[in-house]
Amino acid sequence: MRLDKFLANHGIGTRTEVKQLIKKGAVTVNDDIVKKPEYKVNEASDVIKCNGTTIEYEKELYIILNKPQGVISATEDNLHTTVVDLMPEFSHFNIHPVGRLDKDTEGLLILTTDGQFSHRVLSPSKHVNKTYRAKLDGEVDVEAVNLFKMGITLEDGYRCMPAQLNILSPDNIEVTIQEGKFHQVKRMFQAIGLNVIYLKRMRMGNLDLPADLDTGQYRKMTIEEINLVQHV
Repeated sequence: MRLDKFLANHGIGTRTEVKQLIKKGAVTVNDDIVKKPEYKVNEASDVIKCNGTTIEYEKELYIILNKPQGVISATEDNLHTTVVDLMPEFSHFNIHPVGRLDKDTEGLLILTTDGQFSHRVLSPSKHVNKTYRAKLDGEVDVEAVNLFKMGITLEDGYRCMPAQLNILSPDNIEVTIQEGKFHQVKRMFQAIGLNVIYLKRMRMGNLDLPADLDTGQYRKMTIEEINLVQHV
């Protein structure tokens, strides 16, 4: 990989900015100063430093975010704040959200550079559960639990996969689905005459939203957390 691309991919700066750093002699490869941006490095074995700080090689990036309301699950938008806008230090990475949460929905959202990971998590055939906490404008009863278990039919005729309802209180429930259709949870409740007034994703796969991750906060994921998401 070109040295300037390696540095840009690891969030050191734009391609133009890292070229300037390289030409100023701020970058070393295996302790030798390299001033050519096109210099080829072995990202897995070479020791690359910028201003004396070692740049750790990361093949892929995985970030967990406690998404706040009012932010859209996109990489860029001219009108609204995106989840990528919330993490400027990762703006030079080609990250994307794994699925989406509606603008007014909070909770667990993962961003990554790993397209294969996204496919594994989002494909209904992989049976990766997504659990949401929902507050409603009415009460859920046992009949609703059974309807969700059989598979709700949406207004457009789509038959959802079986889902699980856990009644925490009559108007405060948890719903677990394996799909991610547009506004799916809201539309499922609308199909039985209820409206969602608050929605928060609490879990993906076997990974719970970390209790110490406040709304709007994010961090890199551990290997254990990445595996928990994919484990079914």
